[in-house]
Amino acid sequence: MDERKNGRGKIEIKRIENTTNRQVTFCKRRNGLLKKAYELSVLCDAEVALVVFSSRGRLYEYSNNSVRATIDRYKKATADSSSTVSTSEANTQFYQQEANKLRRQIRDMQSSNRQMLGDGVTSLPPKDLKSMEGKLEKAISRIRAKKNELLFAEIELMQKRELELHNANMFLRAKIAESERAHQEMSLMPAGSEYHEPMTTSQPYDIRNFLPMNLMEPSYARSDQTPLQLVYDPRSHFFLFFHF
Repeated sequence: MDERKNGRGKIEIKRIENTTNRQVTFCKRRNGLLKKAYELSVLCDAEVALVVFSSRGRLYEYSNNSVRATIDRYKKATADSSSTVSTSEANTQFYQQEANKLRRQIRDMQSSNRQMLGDGVTSLPPKDLKSMEGKLEKAISRIRAKKNELLFAEIELMQKRELELHNANMFLRAKIAESERAHQEMSLMPAGSEYHEPMTTSQPYDIRNFLPMNLMEPSYARSDQTPLQLVYDPRSHFFLFFHF
């Protein structure tokens, strides 16, 4: 029989009859085997695939790439040397490996995002929790700085718009006040006042379709009528000509 040495002395390599002892030994040896496979893949940059079935039929596996892809690679490596892998098959294998790497990266990013949201942090050691806390504080600081920048820009735009509206309002108020003063001055003119001066010399007709301006000249008045007088009508806001 084969005998091996360990730290506790010599043991006989044979099937352990005690079920409990066999299960404990299986767990220890399995974990050690998985650890060795991981160390081999990392230290030597080797592609490692490990498949273990327990006596109860439970599957345990480890692969730094993909168990299926490694098995396929093994089959192709052990095939007849005369058979060659076509270019399409090689490309397929390459893209499968790249896809597996991307899937692992996606899983890692999803796990990191969940941890950032507070899920699944119970199993993290204090060192990782402290590092995550620092990252979150820096991210919150950058977010707040950007938010304040946008708020200040919006406030400045609103203040500029408020000033423009205020200036437009003052201009409209001045126009309204000027119009009211002009209307008030016209309404305060005496009703019996005579108007002897011509309104204009450059236009023959008034813009409100008044009578021809030359009717105001006394040379056109007939001798049997009284002279024309100009009277302001406050209801229609027009000047009217009458004989008195």
